Order: sequence, then C-alpha cells, then structure tokens
Amino acid sequence: MAQPQSMICKGCWQNLRFPIALRGPLSVPFRVVGLRPSRMNPNICTLCELMFKRAMKATKITIDATILFADLRAYTQLSQSMSPNDMGGLLDIFYDECAGAIWEHDGLLNKTIGDAVMAVFNFPIQQVDHARKAVLTARAIQQRIATRKAELGLDFGVGIGIHCGEVSFGEFGRSHRDLTAIGTVVNTAARLQGAAAPGEILATDAVRERVGELMQGSAGQSYTLKGFDTPIMLYRS
Repeated sequence: MAQPQSMICKGCWQNLRFPIALRGPLSVPFRVVGLRPSRMNPNICTLCELMFKRAMKATKITIDATILFADLRAYTQLSQSMSPNDMGGLLDIFYDECAGAIWEHDGLLNKTIGDAVMAVFNFPIQQVDHARKAVLTARAIQQRIATRKAELGLDFGVGIGIHCGEVSFGEFGRSHRDLTAIGTVVNTAARLQGAAAPGEILATDAVRERVGELMQGSAGQSYTLKGFDTPIMLYRS
C-alpha cells in the first residue's frame, strides 16, 4: 500500500522552519533551483541530504542515530532456479517493501547493497525515539515480506540487525563521494544482520534499553560475531 506523501519537506521544516514544497504547483520554483524529493526519502528534499554541509558548514558530523541493515536471504539459491528477470523482480519487491517501511517511520534509506539495504534513523528528520522507530520498521519489513512471500509462493526471508549510538555521517571519498554513516555502530549492525536467521530481527542491548516496553521480556543470547574479540549479547525483537 502506498504511503501518504508530505507536501513539504519534513527535514527543512523541522530544522529550518522553512516550507520547501515537494509536490504540487508550489514545488515548481524549488525544482527549478534543483530542490526535489530525495531518493533516500521522498518526504525530504535534496537539500536535506546535505543539511550538515549547508547549514552546519561541515563535511562530516557526529550524530546519535540508529542503524538498520536488512538482507534478503535465499537469494543465491533462488537465482539458480529463476530467470535473471524474475530475480530482478524479486529484488525490486524487497527494495520496495523495505523502502515503504523505512519511509513510513521517517527513516533514511541510505544504501542498497546487492541484496541488502541500510537505513539511518534520526537524520535529517530528528527523532527522540529513533531506536523505537527502527524496531517498528524492522517488524513492518518482516510483516510486508511475509505477505509477499505468501503471494509469490517462494521460499525466502529477511534477516535484520539494529544497533544505535554515535556515528559519523557525511560525504566520504574523493574520486567517488558517498553520503553515508560509518563507525562501530554501523559495523555492528551489519554483523547483527549477518547473524540473524530468515524472519529474525536481532538488536543490541543499547537498542533494547531505549525502546522500553517494545522489547520487554525479550531474552538475550550470547553471539560470537565475525570481527569481535568477545561474545555480544543480542535480543530478538
């Protein structure tokens, strides 16, 4: 189901109290100067993608954020029995369902990496409860994928990992500039996604502490993740 789209940029209104029109006749002057809906979230504009650079006069900033990674499982196995065109269609479904869930909770679909996606919560739309938003997004992704899986009659799933804390967000690289978040929090979320089983959401203790009753009663389990010297306690959402 298509999500309602904002008529003005949520990020610019929240951060600058300036109404940049994204849709309708009033958006035309803004489009002339290059301001249009962002591909990372259609409810923010292209100015928001570089808000840190334009408004904060910095190429990189440190922010408190929640990072979500979701990975399509059984993609390699399915590719052996499906045509490239059908596999492309499955990937489109995965991207679309992830995007819908992420944007519904005001997250930023920062990257699509092969058969995985990376989302950032708390930039540029600031969210006091960004960890909660990420967990709700993860659950929505699993629900959406379960529905599509039943419709298609295919055996696939999604593994999701979530972590929160300080990340460095900005433009990285010289010959090829990449707008993204980096740091231990990002790396940890990626490892959690790799450890999650199809249909499973794994979150760190830092996430569990922030979301309160949303993960109340979730039992922790010790995991040994690739690249980590000591086991880490993770929780299923």
